[in-house]
Amino acid sequence: MGRLKQCWSSLLVLAVVVIGTGAVPITYLQSAVAKGAVCLDGSAPAYHFDKGFGSGVNNWIVHMEGGGWCTDVASCNERKGTMKGSSKFMNKDFGFSGILGGKQSTNPDFYNWNRIKVRYCDGSSFTGNVEAVNPANKLFFRGARVWRAVIDDLMAKGMKNAQNAILSGCSAGALAAILHCDTFRAILPRTASVKCVSDAGYFIHGKDITGGSYIESYYSKVVALHGSAKSLPVSCTSKMKPELCFFPQYVVPSMRTPLFVINAAFDSWQIKNVLAPTAVDKGKQWKNCKLDLKKCSAAQLKTVQGFRDQMMRALSPVHSTPSRGLFLDSCHAHCQGGSAASWSGDKGPQVANTRIAKAVGNWFYGRSAFQKIDCPSPTCNPTCPAISTED
Repeated sequence: MGRLKQCWSSLLVLAVVVIGTGAVPITYLQSAVAKGAVCLDGSAPAYHFDKGFGSGVNNWIVHMEGGGWCTDVASCNERKGTMKGSSKFMNKDFGFSGILGGKQSTNPDFYNWNRIKVRYCDGSSFTGNVEAVNPANKLFFRGARVWRAVIDDLMAKGMKNAQNAILSGCSAGALAAILHCDTFRAILPRTASVKCVSDAGYFIHGKDITGGSYIESYYSKVVALHGSAKSLPVSCTSKMKPELCFFPQYVVPSMRTPLFVINAAFDSWQIKNVLAPTAVDKGKQWKNCKLDLKKCSAAQLKTVQGFRDQMMRALSPVHSTPSRGLFLDSCHAHCQGGSAASWSGDKGPQVANTRIAKAVGNWFYGRSAFQKIDCPSPTCNPTCPAISTED
């Protein structure tokens, strides 16, 4: 009897731990495979779904995972042996926190909504759509189909009755939230309040340390390989090269759906890959600086400050439109809404004495507008936390 009691006590502790971490089980969308909506390796797409309750039962937040891109057969082949290219390698449970958190204390505006984390396994920000599959590499470039299959499945599970809805994401997933925002709005009921939130997805068409734009050539390879052109907003591709439509600054001006941008002016991913990518830093002079701004020389800091100026110009379509929201802090970080600590915590980043959760919640519900830009240097905001590495 004592041993049985001990066993039940252990199970109870385990249950408390699981509930406390907000672990949400994975859903494999096997029905999507027949439609060709698959990960890079041909496996079924997947998502995690925590059902809404109470006043949030008809409210939905669909959050897309980030994780960069693959630009050629070699890099995509490498991804397909990981959770970023195959649902076979994905963790079965995912802890929800931050904007997806299920606790009223840390996520007061969205805690009881239907909350979905869409797993990222296509390497194209959910834009790829190539019909042919090369038998030599057996890679499937079907990100756009994956996105639509997941949305259709969620519509069948109740999102067709949505009263409020948010399409959001982190990093490459946040870029996807911008690219698919108007389509998401069009799919949902006309009576619903639908808005989009991009967390560290405002990748700029910036100049690198050589004066060129390495990131443009990088995105050009992504678009060509994945056949992304036909999935990008026509309002942008009708005016310019499709690879330029991977840059939000060219997509946002014609967006009809309200958008909130959460970004760091000194975004750690962009400093590393847009401003000082390894491919153009031949002498590796930026190797230490781009990882830790405290290790930059005076000349390098001036260049980093110039990157913020580029960011400010690129964001003009956001802060020139009242219905859009902006939380631009001066942190050296990337993806700040994914943890309770940075989303709403006492030690999380603040701009204008406001934390991210409050800014986004007030904006979504129309309690107050929020377009705030932080002080101008990478050391000026004492609320900036250590670098967040989620992507």
